[in-house]
Amino acid sequence: MGKTISVVTPCYNEEENVRICYDRIRRLFEEHLPQYEREHVFCDNASTDGTLEILKELAASDRHVKVIANARNFGPMRSNYNGVMATTGDVVLLFMPADMQDPPELLPEMVALWERGYEIVYGIRATRSEGALMKMARKAYYRLISGFSTVAVPPDVGDYQLVDRRVIEAMRQVDDAYPFMRIMTFEAGGKAIGIPYHWNARERGMSKNKLRHLLDQGLNGLITFTTVPVRVALYSGFVIASFSILYALGTLFYALIHEGRLAEPGILTLIVALFFFGGVQLFFMGLLGEYVLAIYGQVRRKPLVVEKQRWNFDEKDPA
Repeated sequence: MGKTISVVTPCYNEEENVRICYDRIRRLFEEHLPQYEREHVFCDNASTDGTLEILKELAASDRHVKVIANARNFGPMRSNYNGVMATTGDVVLLFMPADMQDPPELLPEMVALWERGYEIVYGIRATRSEGALMKMARKAYYRLISGFSTVAVPPDVGDYQLVDRRVIEAMRQVDDAYPFMRIMTFEAGGKAIGIPYHWNARERGMSKNKLRHLLDQGLNGLITFTTVPVRVALYSGFVIASFSILYALGTLFYALIHEGRLAEPGILTLIVALFFFGGVQLFFMGLLGEYVLAIYGQVRRKPLVVEKQRWNFDEKDPA
């Protein structure tokens, strides 16, 4: 038996896309990767449309399709990570979106680089088909992650990565309540190479990854893998304190020069204290709250997801 390539596709209300995604991956293997075994793992995150029924049909007609049905929606990152941990392939494509905004046609080139000894072959979203505002926001976030991460991470890298089994098993050892896969792979180490590509616009259906989900995922990456929040708090506190002192001095000189006297005793002190302590304390309370939430989520020891059922998995397959 030849080597096995696993492909993981998380789904939530993707009835318009899952069959097309399955067909494109299947044809890709038949035409360009016939020497490899295919394992396509679909992770359904409690879809409310016909997605799961379609996936069950595909699993019944193709043994290479494996389906995990979650008991409820646990969010895209947890569901995707759970699917990756359930794979059995020699190499794993961590994230193949059902809407195929990341092009599956890049897979043969990624596999060729893996065969040459690269353990992490990552896609670089060089150009994007999206609005200018979101494009700027994403680029700024990727630069922030890359510049301040405790792990060396190339810019514009998402979860579209082909990763060797050794790296997958290293990731399994990380006990994280909210896994951020795109950086976990680099944290595991290994020879890596990037491939630039164009991130396509979504052709069918609406994206289920809303703005609040993107903000939540972004904060998770910043808190888990960078020192940015702590450093921002430190520098912001210094800046606020400095402005408060400058304000106090400016008010003092203004009062002496223009009024010939100081303000009523205590007024200036109250104003400065209000600016200083209000700004610093509120900022730090919000920052500490994020870390407390991260710690709270970690120590509760909840499972990443609760599965309702699996299809086409063997008893020996990873849980």
